[in-house]
Amino acid sequence: MRTSALVLFSGGQDSATCLAWALDRFDAVETVGFDYGQRHKVELDCRERFRTRLREQFPAWAERLGEDHLLDLGLLGRISDTALTAEKRIEFESSGLPNTFVPGRNLMFFTLAAALAYRRGLKVLVGGMCETDYSGYPDCRDDTLKSLQITLNLGLNTRLVVETPLMWIDKAQTWALARQLGGDGLVRLIRDETHTCYMGDHHSLHDWGYGCGECPACDLRRKGYEAFAGEMVAA
Repeated sequence: MRTSALVLFSGGQDSATCLAWALDRFDAVETVGFDYGQRHKVELDCRERFRTRLREQFPAWAERLGEDHLLDLGLLGRISDTALTAEKRIEFESSGLPNTFVPGRNLMFFTLAAALAYRRGLKVLVGGMCETDYSGYPDCRDDTLKSLQITLNLGLNTRLVVETPLMWIDKAQTWALARQLGGDGLVRLIRDETHTCYMGDHHSLHDWGYGCGECPACDLRRKGYEAFAGEMVAA
């Protein structure tokens, strides 16, 4: 029986929702984050604050929330030339992908997370990747992660499961999932204590949370929150 999980927790909305999802399902949950030289490094500062507030506000989950791990993946930032790892304007490249795509990021994240999970006896890897509301990143696709699960299990001779609870839902539904898991309190906690903005703006507070309000990540988060709030009013 799979009773333990390792959540890839960046400090953003999606991974925070996935953390709550895992705590609602597994007896023991640990978190792992990655410092890869991201421009919005402020998200790493949000990780421990969110975990602390989560423990304070949800005592039942506090008993299940275990250790946090922060891994240095600075090499990825040094070999990348993207708008997430350098002071560059966000735009689309000739490949059709936005220059916020960090090649190999999720592949490396899951590989390192699998090695950590193997060592610590954790059976499930949980990530916030999504095909519904995303920028076309190939390493967010369901097919990619299913293939990666097979490769990891072959390479480690184990039976890890990769779970992506947000894969087929949009941002409004992600907010709704948070409410379903932890009520309005969790929605407020995610709104106030997570970071999504690519530009690293954690000073401007909006109804949907902190951010510049203009980058693709903020635009997606704002639209999702507004749709979610509209559905709540209509209900």
